[in-house]
Amino acid sequence: MQTALQGRLEQLLAAYSHHYTVEREVQVEGGRFPAAAEFYLRDENRLLTRGHVFSAFEQHEYVYFFVTGQLDAATLRAQVALSQRAGLARVRPHREHMCSFVTLVILADTITPDAAALLRHTRLRKNYRFRLHGWMEYRIAAMDASQGRFYANPDGRDVRRTLEANFGSRKHISKGGKTL
Repeated sequence: MQTALQGRLEQLLAAYSHHYTVEREVQVEGGRFPAAAEFYLRDENRLLTRGHVFSAFEQHEYVYFFVTGQLDAATLRAQVALSQRAGLARVRPHREHMCSFVTLVILADTITPDAAALLRHTRLRKNYRFRLHGWMEYRIAAMDASQGRFYANPDGRDVRRTLEANFGSRKHISKGGKTL
């Protein structure tokens, strides 16, 4: 089943590659991920010319992918700690920094009930200089391939929707309240 998960990872990375910079076999301090993706957005409001920037903001997202046969609570804790440490090391708050998202996406054959409960309750938010230099949110989403179920923490609902759009059955995906 590991090759099926690798195929799903390739499909997911192809979807992410349209807007993200994707890296393979990423080594971080304390471990490795089969892939990681980075998104960067900068928006500026100018006054008359390019040289007169009135205001600007930046948004970053660092996504780490993990593939496993069975996800249990101990493995989840280790991957959450590793991705948080790697993502927080990349966040650089400054005056124009609006927000950064550190995201962990897990593809698993099976997810134990205690890991699913832990996943739903995992949260981390940081404010930098009372939000004057932005904030950071930790998002996590996972797919249980054997049951076709998707899990996420409250901040990771958008990531879960991405997983559902790529791997969910067509009858469960809705657009505008209508079933496709």
